[in-house]
Amino acid sequence: MTIDETAERVIALPPERVAAYAMDWRHDPEWTQGIRTAELTRAAAAGGFGVGAEVTRTAHFLGRRIDYVLRVAAHEPPGLLDMVSVAGPLPMHVTYAFDEHPRGTLARIRVRGDAGSLYRLAAPVMARKVRSSIGKDLRDLERRLTEPTPR
Repeated sequence: MTIDETAERVIALPPERVAAYAMDWRHDPEWTQGIRTAELTRAAAAGGFGVGAEVTRTAHFLGRRIDYVLRVAAHEPPGLLDMVSVAGPLPMHVTYAFDEHPRGTLARIRVRGDAGSLYRLAAPVMARKVRSSIGKDLRDLERRLTEPTPR
């Protein structure tokens, strides 16, 4: 069974500001549900983060620890970050998009994946959990960017 879930939210900040934070893998544990750690484990050919770079994430999802590696397939700041899994329990494709909106930025996250035979029975539950998680991700992203930092 295939999972294909999208969440979107308008954030009252310019796309450059939203994308700069969201596309920086070092912030992943701060706003992405379940992510405990994120590490740049392979730099892009030109160095640093960009097409070809790989980020290894450790997450907890449905009560299980999951380690997976996302490779950057497209990196077009401030509009698009597209990543595909190259290691992990299931094939996954994650896309972040940031477009201008009259009230700031229309932020979108799309997650696609194949639950495969191992997770086939849990696929409907996984789809609901993914939809809920990426909705929370966008709320947390907005909160991180708009709430004053405590002193």
